Amino acid sequence: MTRGRGRARVEADVGRRVPIFESVSSNPLDDRYGSGSIPGAGTFFCLLCGSQLSIEEPEQLPDCPRCGGAHFRRDSIFEAHQDHGGATSEFAAPSAPAAPEWLNEARALLAKPGYHLAFQDDDGEIKLFAIERGWTRIGRSAAADLRLDDPSVSRRHALIVAEPGKELRVLDDRSLNGIFVNGEAVELGPLRDGDELAVGCHSLYALKG
Repeated sequence: MTRGRGRARVEADVGRRVPIFESVSSNPLDDRYGSGSIPGAGTFFCLLCGSQLSIEEPEQLPDCPRCGGAHFRRDSIFEAHQDHGGATSEFAAPSAPAAPEWLNEARALLAKPGYHLAFQDDDGEIKLFAIERGWTRIGRSAAADLRLDDPSVSRRHALIVAEPGKELRVLDDRSLNGIFVNGEAVELGPLRDGDELAVGCHSLYALKG
């Protein structure tokens, strides 16, 4: 990654991938909810302290029993409980990016067609991560396909969906700090050649070979 913005550790394991998602809703249940709202059954986490609440039937969200907070989001789409507590720290939203000088050099390093994520590590070395068909997990967890080892990154932070004949898409996995494409917060949206994907303090660039 860019100097001073944390070290990214890449752990790719194609064998962990499961069959491709045929579709992902364009309006995922990933909105923010206030206490008193009725979001339906599910697990929610407090945006203030990370505590979780489980609701089994339609009922009003209460204030957070731990800190009294009034704002929540749904938990991870992968597992029942995300790690939003002390291990993940809040991070200020990034501003609109400017393309880094090394991006053209990264393009020249692409060895095969298809999409890649490009970034620099703390030593300034350019790293490339190939996006395989199906989905790619990005997060701080050791189970992530692309692991970003920084407290600003949730254990399960984002998902990239690559389907034949369709545009590459990125989905926020109910992370604490959200995801940003070219400086704009997104829940689910396209990821095109040259776009910057900000995950916590890390900047990843989508490149198409």
